[in-house]
Amino acid sequence: MNLAWLGVLAQQDGGDAGDAAAGAVGGAIMIVYLGIVIVALVGMWKVFEKAGKPGWGAIVPIYNIVLLLEIVGKPIWWLLLLFIPCVGFVVLLILFLELAKCFGKSAGFGIGLFLLGFIFFPMLGFGDAKYRGPQKS
Repeated sequence: MNLAWLGVLAQQDGGDAGDAAAGAVGGAIMIVYLGIVIVALVGMWKVFEKAGKPGWGAIVPIYNIVLLLEIVGKPIWWLLLLFIPCVGFVVLLILFLELAKCFGKSAGFGIGLFLLGFIFFPMLGFGDAKYRGPQKS
C-alpha cells in the first residue's frame, strides 16, 4: 500500500499558516525599509537646503546627483561616470568625501555618508554643521 499521497496532503494543509507568517515578516521588513529610505531622504533634503539648493531636489532621481555635484563643485559631466560599473562607486565615494569637506567634516564622516547614508545624512542635515562651499585642495 502506497501512503506517499498522505505526505502531499499534509504539506498542502499547513501551507496557509506558513504563507501568512511569511507575508507578515515581508510586510514588516518593507515597513522598516521604507522608514530607512524616508529618514535618508529627509536628511538629504536638509543637507541640500543648508547648501542653498532646493530641498525637494533630494527626491528627484538624477537631479539629486546633479545638485550634489553642484554642492561639491564638480562638473556636471561627472554624472556620466556614475553609470560606468565599478567607476560609479569610486565617484560616489569621492562625492561623499567632498560633501563632508564642504561641511567641515572629516574623511571618516564622508565614508559614513557612503556606507550609512541613512544615519549620516540626517546627522549632517539636522546637526550644527555649516556649509562652507567646495574646498580647494
